[in-house]
Amino acid sequence: MDAQDLKHYLADAPPSVVRLEIEKHFEPLSDKQKRYAHFISRASFEGTRVVMRQISPESEPIFDFILALHKSSAGDWKALQAKAGVSDEDLDHFFSYAAQFLGNSGNYKSFGDAKFIPRCPESAFAALAATSPEAHNFYKATAGAIFSADKPSLLHLGYPDQGHMSTYYPNSSDITQAEIEAVSSWMEKRGLLPENTRLVKSQGGTYEILIASANTTIPGEGGDIGKETEFKLDDGVLAGKTVKLVYGDYSKEMAAVAANTKRAADNGDNENQQRMYGAYTQSFTDGSLLAFKDSQRFWIRDKGPMVESNIGFIETYRDPAGIRGEWEGFAAVVNLERTQAFGALVDAAPSLIPLLPWSKDFEKDKFLSPDFTSLEVLTFAGSGIPAGINIPNYDDIRQTEGFKNVSLGNVLSAKAPNEKIPFIAEEDLEVYQKYRDGAFEVQVGLHELTGHGCGKLLQETSPGTFNFDKENPPISPLTNKPVTTWYKPGQTWGSVFGSLAGAYEECRAELVAMFLSCEFPVLKIFGFGDGSFDIDGEAGDVLYAAYLSMARAGLVALEMWDPKSRKWGQPHSQARFSILQCFLQADDDFCKLEYQGDDFKGAIIKLDRSKIPTAGRKAVADYLQKLHIFKSTADVEAGTKFFGDMTSVDPEFWGKKVRDEVLANKQPRKVFVQANTFLDEVTGKVTLKHYDATPQGMIQSWAERQI
Repeated sequence: MDAQDLKHYLADAPPSVVRLEIEKHFEPLSDKQKRYAHFISRASFEGTRVVMRQISPESEPIFDFILALHKSSAGDWKALQAKAGVSDEDLDHFFSYAAQFLGNSGNYKSFGDAKFIPRCPESAFAALAATSPEAHNFYKATAGAIFSADKPSLLHLGYPDQGHMSTYYPNSSDITQAEIEAVSSWMEKRGLLPENTRLVKSQGGTYEILIASANTTIPGEGGDIGKETEFKLDDGVLAGKTVKLVYGDYSKEMAAVAANTKRAADNGDNENQQRMYGAYTQSFTDGSLLAFKDSQRFWIRDKGPMVESNIGFIETYRDPAGIRGEWEGFAAVVNLERTQAFGALVDAAPSLIPLLPWSKDFEKDKFLSPDFTSLEVLTFAGSGIPAGINIPNYDDIRQTEGFKNVSLGNVLSAKAPNEKIPFIAEEDLEVYQKYRDGAFEVQVGLHELTGHGCGKLLQETSPGTFNFDKENPPISPLTNKPVTTWYKPGQTWGSVFGSLAGAYEECRAELVAMFLSCEFPVLKIFGFGDGSFDIDGEAGDVLYAAYLSMARAGLVALEMWDPKSRKWGQPHSQARFSILQCFLQADDDFCKLEYQGDDFKGAIIKLDRSKIPTAGRKAVADYLQKLHIFKSTADVEAGTKFFGDMTSVDPEFWGKKVRDEVLANKQPRKVFVQANTFLDEVTGKVTLKHYDATPQGMIQSWAERQI
């Protein structure tokens, strides 16, 4: 790869390191609640090596290499530098790389799935490694992959048969997308859930499904689909092949996780917390996702806890097939003051959802009023930290039992010093900077609660049984005719829409938020305006900031589009780019991009504030309606084509001219230094330790976790 192309893969220098503030929210907890939070934090962090093994073969030895250097330096990095004989600049580049690596739990960006490479020469890392035998051994174990860029396709996560990196399919570079889909189809038919699995193509025509569990053998009472572990296939692509279930993937890590979830259960405030963490413990011990689903049921019932959490193989964005979950876990403290606003939004939701552009036939019979809390994060283990969460992701639970929403307040409010904001016009900067946090909080609330929380999947729930009137099917607003497609028994939204599901659903949820944020009573809930229509007042400022933020997010999303493979590397970015397209396609010159001359420099978003409630909202409504109906009716053919068209990047204009300007103005993505908790086993007291918002502070925080 030439130097010009490679520069886009270089680690941020410097990275944007910010501290996740938690002390004032953590200290008021009771001793028991602090212990509960401590053991959840420990369980979450014990899965860090799982995340790394899900990303790349070299991620775990890179992690150990960084920690070995910290150990050998004993905190005196200057002495280590002198011993290695590297320059100040090269040491700074090591720190930048280490901070970005630890912030992403691997050497591929959590937001974008692209590899990042140190800015210093490889010789500098080798010199640092030579200062310690332990560091040298770990560095050697990376097999040169820290700096390797000779195969451009390996700079992105994706299907192995397309040349991309994915350790969801370890040691299986020859496994094809068709084979992966065939095994997934078999799992779906057998009722074996995929989130905690990886897939290996072995010699002799055997496909091993690796199941994450502390135990390395099938439970005595059988696994989730019985006591069999080997199955001969007799049809399709894999006819004559064998599928084998192998327990004990990440067994050491899962044992450590389970030991801590068991102690969390012992410190729960109530029966739901105790049973939730009992189910977690069973799941991580035996590999049962049915037990994990039970944990999510208890989690939904745990209303208004002071310490909120979730842990497991949750989001499926990084698996190219879109079904295997990445490890994550969090422990957070409820911010009671901000939670009041989200509670009011929950109360308003039943009156807001009927405003959406579809009939009640495509909506749940009853809105399952969830818990919605504003959280201050103590611990978030995984490859990145979101701003909000809506889970569980199991449709059968969401549709009939409910879900929860959380907004992560100290993540939303964390700011890097001297942050630059390209692509916003000078005259809009003041209102944008003043109201973007408030606008984002509104957006997150509506996105999680009404976006992911709304909608009905038309299903044949079991043979001959439907959750709609099969004889008089709903009328599609897109065709004005009865629907002809729906989900068949055993099918889920994810299994039908596959790898597209993540970006598609994020787009749908974002559009719901954009549509409903035009309701001024919603803005009043968050403290903006009096609920009356006032596009020129403070509530209008927030609405304007929300639409500007979305348009800007769609523009900077181009960083996540790969011009060589012509594919998106990040579902949220793919979604937001399509919404920018929606804005630009709106009537009445609602939104446009302006440039300085013909070279596309100095791109500026121009959005007509006065037309947000009219042309802007109408464009959003039209786009949202199509996405929703295609999803609701399992019309994967129409949905895939439509969403594909909306996220298509013209390679010459968007992919070259505009993307070059985006890359030239790229800002470092934030990485968070998180606190650690420490338990005195004698007194039962938990103490909290914060670290400096520097790469060195980031490294120290990880070294003291001892995982």
